[in-house]
Amino acid sequence: MPSANRILNAVQIGTFDNHYAKLPERFFARVAPKTVAAPRLIAVNHALAQHLGLSLAHLAPQDQALLFSGNAIPDGAEPIATAYAGHQFGNFVPQLGDGRAILLGEVIARDGARYDIQFKGSGPTLYSRNGDGRAALGPVLREYLVSEAMHALGVPTTRALAATLTGERVLREQGPLPGAVLTRVASSHIRVGTFQFFAAREDQEALRALLDFAIARHDPTAREAENPALAFLQGVIKRQASLIAQWMSLGFIHGVMNTDNMTVSGETIDYGPCAFMEAYDPGKAYSFIDQFGRYAYARQPAIAQWNLARLAEALLPLIDEDEERAVATASAAITGFGPLYTDAYRRAMRAKLGLDGSQAEDDELLETILTRMHQAQLDFTGCFRSFAEAALAGDGTHAVHPLGTDEIGQAIMTRWHARLDRDARSRADLAAHMKSINPVRIPRNHRIEEVIEAAIRSNDFEPFHRLHAALQNPYQDDPAFTAYEAPATQDEQVAATFCGT
Repeated sequence: MPSANRILNAVQIGTFDNHYAKLPERFFARVAPKTVAAPRLIAVNHALAQHLGLSLAHLAPQDQALLFSGNAIPDGAEPIATAYAGHQFGNFVPQLGDGRAILLGEVIARDGARYDIQFKGSGPTLYSRNGDGRAALGPVLREYLVSEAMHALGVPTTRALAATLTGERVLREQGPLPGAVLTRVASSHIRVGTFQFFAAREDQEALRALLDFAIARHDPTAREAENPALAFLQGVIKRQASLIAQWMSLGFIHGVMNTDNMTVSGETIDYGPCAFMEAYDPGKAYSFIDQFGRYAYARQPAIAQWNLARLAEALLPLIDEDEERAVATASAAITGFGPLYTDAYRRAMRAKLGLDGSQAEDDELLETILTRMHQAQLDFTGCFRSFAEAALAGDGTHAVHPLGTDEIGQAIMTRWHARLDRDARSRADLAAHMKSINPVRIPRNHRIEEVIEAAIRSNDFEPFHRLHAALQNPYQDDPAFTAYEAPATQDEQVAATFCGT
C-alpha cells in the first residue's frame, strides 16, 4: 500500500490546511477516517480537482482510490468531525454533528477562494449516535449526480470531488448494501445548526469565535460594519433568498430543510431525499419521512425564513446586549427575507417565460400559467422549455402547445403571445435567452434510480457515467441525450425518496 507521503507528493496539495481545527476543541472532535477493505474508484471530478489546484496526473486509479477512501491521509490534514445542533422537522435536537462526515481541511483554489474538503461515509465519529458512520452506494451516487447537476444549472451548491467504493457492506433497512465514500467540496460546512449548538449552551465566547470565523470566510466586509453580527445575518438572509428562488424556478425540492441542512454560505447541502418535481404541484413532497409535507415545494420559502429566524435567535446576544433591542433588530432583518425572495423569484419566473417584468400583468399571467400547469399535471421542466420553442415558432396556429391544445390552454397561449409582441426583442433573441435559463435535462428521479440499480445489482457504473455526462450541459439540446429529457412514465415514477442513513 502506498504511503500517505507518496500520495501527497503526487497530489501536490500545496496550501492544504484546516483553519476550523484551530478553533476551540469544543467545536469538533478529532477523528481519523476508518480504513476500508478494498477501495475502488468510481469517479473523480478532474475539472474540479484542477480548479482546486489538486494535481492528480501522476496518481494511478488505485492510489486515487486510497486517497479518496480515507485509507491515505495527506500531510496538512487535521481530520475532524464538527459539532452542530438543529431543528429536525421542527423539533430541536441540541447535539447532532458530523455522524458520518469528516472534514480533512481546506485548500485555496485557483480563484483565490477557500474550500473545505470533506469525506462522507468514512466511519463513525463522536456524533454518530450509535450509527455506523458509513454511507451506502446509492446515496453517494445520488449526491454526486445531483450536486454536480445543480452546479451545471448555476445553483450554489456543495460539489462532488470523488466517489469511491469501500469493498465493504453496510446494513440498512433494505439489507446489506455496497458501501461508498463521497468526497465533498464546499465553501464551508458552517450551518445554522452550528450557531444553534453554542446558543443552546449559552456559550457566548464560542458564538463570538464562530461568528468571527464565518465573517472571515463568507462576509469579510461585515467586519467593518457598525453591527457585524447583524451585517452577517443580513448577508445570510440575502444569500438564502436568492438560493431558494433558484430552487423554486427549477422545480427543485430539497426534501429535508432542517436547520442543520442550511448553510450560512448560501450553498445547497445534503442531497438526501431531494428531487426535481415533474408534474407541477405546489404541494409536492418526495421525502418518505415528510408525512405532513413540511418541506413540500411551495413551503420551501417559508421554511427558509423560519430557519433564518432560528439563526437570528442564536445571534441575539451578539446583535445587541439589550435583549429587547436585539429582538427588534433581528426581527426586522428576518422580515426582509420576504421582499428579497419575492423579487428574486418573480424575476426568475418571468424570465423563464420571456417576460421582462415591465408590464403590470406579468405576475398575474405567470400565476395563470402555473395554475394551468397544476390542473393539467404538466411537466414543470418540459413545459417551460416548450415555451422557448413556442416563442421561436411565433403565434398564428400555435404550432407548439406547452399548455395543451384545448380551448383553455390555447387562450392562455394567445394572451402570452400578445404579451411577447409588446417586447422590443426579436423572437429569436427571446427564444435563445429562454433556452439559456430553462433546462432541457434535469436529474430525474427515475433515471437516478436506474443508475443506482445498475450499480448495486450488476456492478455496472456505465449508466452513472452516461447520466452524469448528460447533466453537464443542461441548457443545450443534444441528440445524444434526448432519452434523459422525458418525464417518468406511469411505471417509472418514483413516489418517494429516502435519506440514505
